[in-house]
Amino acid sequence: MEKQNSTGAAGLIRTKSDQLMETIAAALGVMRSPASSSGGEPPPAGGAAGSDGGGGSGILSRKSSRRLPSASPGRSGGGGSVGRNSHIRKSSSAQMKFDVEDLNSGAALSRASSASLGFSFSFTGFTVPPDEISGTVPFSDEDITEDLESGRQKRKLQTEPTLPIYLKFTDITYKVVLKSVTSTVERDILNGISGSVDPGEVLALMGPSGSGKTTLLSLLGGRVSEPAFGGSITYNDQPYSKTLKSKIGFVTQDDVLFPHLTVKETLTYAARLRLPKKLTKEEKDQRAMDVIYELGLESCQDTMIGGSFVRGVSGGERKRVCIGNEIIINPSLLFLDEPTSGLDSTTALRIVDTIHDIAEVGKTVITTIHQPSSRLFLKFDKLILLGKGSLLYFGKASEAMIYFSSIGCSPLIAMNPAEFMLDLANGNVTDISVPSELEDKVQMGNCRDETKSGKPAPSLVQEYLVEAYETRVAENEKKKLRNPLPIDEEIKSKVCSSKREWGASWCEQYSILFWRGLKERRHDYFSWLRVTQVLATATILGLLWWQSGSNNPIELQDQAGLLFFIAVFWGFFPVFTAIFTFPQEKAMLCKERAADMYRLSSYFMARTTSDLPLDLILPVLFLLVVYFMAGLRMDVGSFFLTIVTVFLCIIAAQGLGLAIGATLMDLKRATTLASVTVMTFMLAGGFFVKNVPVFVSWLRYLSFNYHTYKLLLKVQYEHISHTVNGVKIDSGYKEVGVLAVMVFGYRFLAYLSLRRMKLH
Repeated sequence: MEKQNSTGAAGLIRTKSDQLMETIAAALGVMRSPASSSGGEPPPAGGAAGSDGGGGSGILSRKSSRRLPSASPGRSGGGGSVGRNSHIRKSSSAQMKFDVEDLNSGAALSRASSASLGFSFSFTGFTVPPDEISGTVPFSDEDITEDLESGRQKRKLQTEPTLPIYLKFTDITYKVVLKSVTSTVERDILNGISGSVDPGEVLALMGPSGSGKTTLLSLLGGRVSEPAFGGSITYNDQPYSKTLKSKIGFVTQDDVLFPHLTVKETLTYAARLRLPKKLTKEEKDQRAMDVIYELGLESCQDTMIGGSFVRGVSGGERKRVCIGNEIIINPSLLFLDEPTSGLDSTTALRIVDTIHDIAEVGKTVITTIHQPSSRLFLKFDKLILLGKGSLLYFGKASEAMIYFSSIGCSPLIAMNPAEFMLDLANGNVTDISVPSELEDKVQMGNCRDETKSGKPAPSLVQEYLVEAYETRVAENEKKKLRNPLPIDEEIKSKVCSSKREWGASWCEQYSILFWRGLKERRHDYFSWLRVTQVLATATILGLLWWQSGSNNPIELQDQAGLLFFIAVFWGFFPVFTAIFTFPQEKAMLCKERAADMYRLSSYFMARTTSDLPLDLILPVLFLLVVYFMAGLRMDVGSFFLTIVTVFLCIIAAQGLGLAIGATLMDLKRATTLASVTVMTFMLAGGFFVKNVPVFVSWLRYLSFNYHTYKLLLKVQYEHISHTVNGVKIDSGYKEVGVLAVMVFGYRFLAYLSLRRMKLH
């Protein structure tokens, strides 16, 4: 009977992958030379396919494809072999032990279900027998890190020692106020969340959508202002301060990267902006290359990141670049918001392995996770399970299933532990056994607490889980949080003692951001679509005004129409281009400013001036075509003054677009407002209406079209007439002064709008 039970256990834990590996091992055993297999005792009966009589062949590790000396397959068809090799190679994340008799009991069902996928994914079927382990070096799959996407090996993360930070949080609450036209409602997002995570650990925040995972992560990462939440968050028993920003890395859920920069350029610019001033430019660039190799990105380092309209790196590589952007500063704390969302299981495993490697070098890692596979789930050290903002579980991830089994919630079928817990958090207990007290409440006849399947309603399950955690676990965990940290006072004080320092001076930040902006937008400015648009417009204008003269009033009026169109075109075009500048870069600006990468002033100056060299190229091409085809004033001075006038108009119009975009930060509203404004400026520009009513005549002085038009008339006709088409030609100094005020005034308004913008 015992033999049958042993055989049944062996059959239970055998998987298809085990059988395949044993078949390969048997084939390798058949192909060995007689010399290599002789000299030892013959293989035991029933174990020919599963044992290795020699000492030189060994076995294969599934992950590294490396042979292990003196190893034999742990599953065999014979009964005696089962007794000898009945142990199972431990997984790096968790292990489960149980007897065959336990499988028949309902109490072990939860443990068996939670471990079932562990058997499928963690067990290779190849083990080292106990009597052969002595004298050998223990081996695990973590000895070699392998790139699952490309199949190549890469070195593990090697970083300098960081300040260990112990993160504790107690009774965290967070509320938001929802305002409507008729009422104001206060909604609880988080309700009494407590927990902790130590250096070298990975804490996973798990829960259904809308459970408060991202909000909790943002609170712990210092991304939410203090008045908005209650409770206590400490870093080495110290409250949060701005000096902690240099010790925190925060990877957002969305991959916020510049699409036209390469992987190498992205990480190099991040290193130059974020690493300490004491490092040279060469040392910062070398750190960027180290991160590239540590994350296995060397093969795509010269590939553009890509985006919606640009082909680039894969999703997994893009996520690793985001992680590299944060670990490049060697942070003590690393926060990641759903790093595996949208990735296939293999790529997601690669990302989680990277996160695990980061934690192993002494960093404190907190990540949200939506629906991990069983392999991913077992790699986390600690787990927080949230449901509608309440804490349902906090503790070791490997003990979560045991806890829920202890409160009477067990899976009725073999389930992924993460899937089981998410079902519980949602109140879905279709395939889950519930405690008798919940069933009794349903049987009492309260229809509101019962679903169509006869199971308790989700709200009832939610209340039970919250109450169970508070009565059984919460108080003990809070006592642990009050225990003193295993570090001295000197390390505690280092968290907030250092002064806030920028990674580069203001001038260096400006230079880095200036060149980064040029590289990012070089594709937009020299796109065939934009060049074709400008040249086609110039050609049409040149043909319509072909060699027009200014010898009589009619010809003069025709040429004045061309000059007004130039003023309108180069006033309209830049406004609608500049409107998109800050709304499109808002996510990047918020991310980088929250990480203290640079000063807002250096970013603003670099962003607004990096466009100027490129903005000058297209107008010059335009005027080279129009000016000579239309037969305007043929002397060098007039030509260059025309270019300068158009350039003044462009940067003034750009300023208006920047101000509108930065103030509204909404493209739909911004384009609507810009359309009305530009149309008003055009109509008040002095060409269409000569006699404007007094009460609206002031509008023309706000119009850059009007001042540009007057300057162009002066450049072309000051030697002919003092009045052209009803417009008086002045000295031009007033027009230049007004345009200069617009250039700086609109930009100052845009800067103030960015300054008041919330970063979170």
